[in-house]
Amino acid sequence: MAGNEAWKLAEDAAMAAGVELRPLSAIEDADRILQVMVATWGEHQLVPREMLVALADSGNEPHGAFRQGELVGYVLGWMGLDGGGPHVHSHMLAVVPEHRARGVGYALKLAQRAWALESGHHVVRWTFDPLQARNAHFNINKLGVVCDRFRRDFYGEMTDVLNRGDRSDRLVVRWDLDRTLGPRVAPHGPAVSVLAASGPPEMPKPERAGEPATDGRTVRASIPADYAALKERDPGLASEWRDAVGEVLEECFAMGMIVAGFASEPGGGAQYALAMPERADPRA
Repeated sequence: MAGNEAWKLAEDAAMAAGVELRPLSAIEDADRILQVMVATWGEHQLVPREMLVALADSGNEPHGAFRQGELVGYVLGWMGLDGGGPHVHSHMLAVVPEHRARGVGYALKLAQRAWALESGHHVVRWTFDPLQARNAHFNINKLGVVCDRFRRDFYGEMTDVLNRGDRSDRLVVRWDLDRTLGPRVAPHGPAVSVLAASGPPEMPKPERAGEPATDGRTVRASIPADYAALKERDPGLASEWRDAVGEVLEECFAMGMIVAGFASEPGGGAQYALAMPERADPRA
């Protein structure tokens, strides 16, 4: 998709969310980013102000969403390399609490997509916690990503208010920017459930239901609908989920599978669909 078309999609999404998009390249913008950062993660290991300025000056401009002159969200990343070639690594997406669930984050990701395409990059990567169902839905069903890697305790111990006291397991996203925007269709055909949720929806317990199939069948693995609330109510049960999900993901990725779909479950909860890459939704 041409850069101009991608920017139009981003601007349309911003208009629907009631914000204005613009690059964040001034010193004052770095201070605004830090304010949103604190509102999201608390006062912890903040990105140094001079690093934010250096990123913008080196061609890695963050983009911001403004409402009535106030920065209410930003997306921040940089150009990277890995075994799959050049890509944009998206490190942070943050929206202040009072403006979440209004489409601001979606508009910011589309701005990052447009910027990446304009810069000649066609893949964006980032990480997210596999136990955060809302993030999984946004990434897989809204943006149309796949998750092709799993990293146990990727960042080590984290001290921010969202991750403190939890192992920093992460799925690694691959967002192919030339693909048509929209949800991925989970692979059809036979499937085997390897991790289920038992008990009441507000206090589900992880239950190992089987082993990943070696015959090409889709693997389905459940997670709680609201892991953060579960962790608040019962940290021990949350830890059980962390271990169970991490174990299943490691097994599936070791077999060459990727996360190719995500869906809500009847009665609460959510479920990943993992499959071999050739069975993932190929829609361009």
